[in-house]
Amino acid sequence: MKVCEIFASIQGESTYAGLPCVFVRMTGCNLRCVYCDTTYAYEEGMEMSENEIIERVKSYGIKLVEITGGEPLLQREVLLLMRKLLDNGFTVLLETNGSESIKDVDKRVTVIMDIKTPRSGMFEKMDLMNLKYIKSDDEIKFVVMDREDYEWVKSFIKDYSLLNKCRILMSPAYGALLPYDLSKWIVEDRLPVRLNLQLHKYIYGADERGV
Repeated sequence: MKVCEIFASIQGESTYAGLPCVFVRMTGCNLRCVYCDTTYAYEEGMEMSENEIIERVKSYGIKLVEITGGEPLLQREVLLLMRKLLDNGFTVLLETNGSESIKDVDKRVTVIMDIKTPRSGMFEKMDLMNLKYIKSDDEIKFVVMDREDYEWVKSFIKDYSLLNKCRILMSPAYGALLPYDLSKWIVEDRLPVRLNLQLHKYIYGADERGV
């Protein structure tokens, strides 16, 4: 399968934020969100086997692993990779953009799934059947660009009863919406979601790769 990069860093955006984590970033993405910060993952990368990836992950000595992209589920070999990582004693997170089915993902994996908002330009690409397969320990993430997006997310959460399904994360689009504003809206509305900041950007800077 084609891998863009493998590196160790601090997990930056989920309920696992702040923990040391090994990231396996897969090459390729079928979406073009207006705020994308990993455009280099569209094409860059090298072919690696499952065993090569697992040995590289093991070399870091960290038990938390995140499979990310791009969109990792475009490469179906990732399903077996995650299963093998789990069988080797790793805790596995999958960050997916919400456009590809999670039906066949090993149930031991914690899925962190985006639902793209209208302002992202990609909502029509969402596979909303995924809401049928989401587990209580999975996470749904919304990246919010402005107040209009925020109001849309509130309605979406209510319409699909998401608060009863899994953990809900809400992130301000970096450089487009201030965390201050989003946090204020969440508190004012008593919305029981987790404010989700891209912690790695605050630590290492917005343009640093491999972090």
